[in-house]
Amino acid sequence: MTNIPEPIQRISRKAAQFVEAGDTIFINTSRTALHVLRFIDAPNVTVITNNVLATSIPHRSDMTLILTGGEVRYPKYAMVGDVAQRTIQSIRANKAFLGCSGLSVDKGMTTEEIDQIVYQFTVKNGGTPAPLGFCGFPKSVCTSVNDQVCHGIPDPKVVLRNGDIVNVDVSTIVDGYYGDASRMFEIGRVDQRARDLVAITKECLKRGVAAARPWGHLGDVGAACGAFAHKHHYSVVEEFGGHGVGVEFHEDPFVAHTGKKGTGVLLVPGMIFTIEPMLNEGRKGVFIDSANDWTVYTEDGSLSAQWEHTILITETGAEILTY
Repeated sequence: MTNIPEPIQRISRKAAQFVEAGDTIFINTSRTALHVLRFIDAPNVTVITNNVLATSIPHRSDMTLILTGGEVRYPKYAMVGDVAQRTIQSIRANKAFLGCSGLSVDKGMTTEEIDQIVYQFTVKNGGTPAPLGFCGFPKSVCTSVNDQVCHGIPDPKVVLRNGDIVNVDVSTIVDGYYGDASRMFEIGRVDQRARDLVAITKECLKRGVAAARPWGHLGDVGAACGAFAHKHHYSVVEEFGGHGVGVEFHEDPFVAHTGKKGTGVLLVPGMIFTIEPMLNEGRKGVFIDSANDWTVYTEDGSLSAQWEHTILITETGAEILTY
C-alpha cells in the first residue's frame, strides 16, 4: 500500500464501508476511484467500470468485474426495492386484460367491439384503460388493421374481414402502475405472406427478449430484432419503438428495434421496458393519419405487424411480465 498516497487510502476506505454484500457499484474512468476495490470487504460484489486498469487492482476473489465502454452510470429508470415489487405485481396483472380480448377477436366483429370488451373487462377487474384520454386518445385500446402500423383507433365502421391481420395493444393501469403488451390476430383464412409477416415479427420479439441480458446493452436488443427482420427481407419501423414502463405510460429508455450490439444504455437488474418490433412487408416509411393525428400507416400501403412484451431485467436474464 505504500505506493498509494495516504489521502486516497482514507477516501477509499471510507467509500468501501458503504458497500454491502451482493451490491453492484459503478466506477467511471477515474483511476483514483478504482482503489476502493482494495478495501471492499463485503462478499459477492459486482463492479461495473470502463477502466481496464480495474483488473490490475487487488480485490476479493469473489468480486465480479465487468468492463464496458462509454460512460458508466446506474440508469435512473432501474427500479429497486419495494417500488420495483409493487410495479412488477401491477404489470403482471396486465396479462389478464390482454387475454380477455383474445377470446373474441373474429371476423364480423368491429374494432369498436374489441374496445368495449377490453374496457368492460378492465374496469370490472379494478383496472383503468391507460390509452383512454391519454393525450386525447378517444378509446381504451389500440386496434391496428393490415397497413396500420400502430395506434389504430377502434371504430364501429371498421369490420374485421376474412384475411385481415390486426394488432390489439392493451395498456392498463393497476394500483397506479402501467402494464403494456400487444399481440397479432389472424382473421379467418389469412394468406401465406401475411402469416409469414406475423410469424417473423413474433420471432423478432422472441430474439429481442433473449438478447436483453443484465450488463449487456440496449443496442443488443435492436441488433437481434433488426438482423432477423432484415434476413427475411422485412423493414423495421424506426420512428416508433419500445419504452420504459412503470409509474408513467412511456418512460425512458426508448427501445429501438434496429441497432448495433454492444452499444446504447447499459442493462441492469430492475429495469422494466417494452420490446415491440414493428415490421413492414414493404418499405420502412410511415405516416400519421392527418384526420385523427394518431393512426400510423405504412407509407407504401404494405402490411405491418407488431408484437409486444413488457420485460424485467433480472440478475440472470429477462422475465416477461406481460404478453
